[in-house]
Amino acid sequence: MRRFVAVAALSLTALLGGAGTALAHNVLIGSDPTEGAQLEVGPQQVRLTFDQPVRAGEGYNTVNVVGPDGTYWTDGAVQVDGTSVTAPVRQLGPAGTYTVGYRILSADGHPVPGKVTFTLTKPGGGTPAQPPQAQQEQQSAESGGMPVWPWVLGAVVLVGVGLTLALRMGRPTGKN
Repeated sequence: MRRFVAVAALSLTALLGGAGTALAHNVLIGSDPTEGAQLEVGPQQVRLTFDQPVRAGEGYNTVNVVGPDGTYWTDGAVQVDGTSVTAPVRQLGPAGTYTVGYRILSADGHPVPGKVTFTLTKPGGGTPAQPPQAQQEQQSAESGGMPVWPWVLGAVVLVGVGLTLALRMGRPTGKN
């Protein structure tokens, strides 16, 4: 019985101890403009700051500024610099709430979507950008990445098989 308890405790420790890093998605810790900001003049760029470095790569990271009328205002490629992601913004147009939608590739390889909103209090004279081609694909896609549950289930099965083998091999045969 002691052997069973020891093997079970070690297996559970190994199973739970390794799961922490696999679930460490990036978290937005700051933005410019900040969430809920009231601006008289639109920003020339948006900057998103995360708690861990963002993986760089063409097409992995997207940032879109969408106006109150559903038009797009980002103008150019997204730049990744460590924990910061920036995107240039055109001169904004109508007054109202703008949404900065993002999808970045987390340090652990999983996509992390989110949004920040700010309000333009005075209308600007800008013209919107063309909608990005990948936007329609991104809206229809799921959050991406493989779910965690198959890995957990597989680990539980492996631990169960290991416990069964350890208990069977450790039993005395009763023959002298």
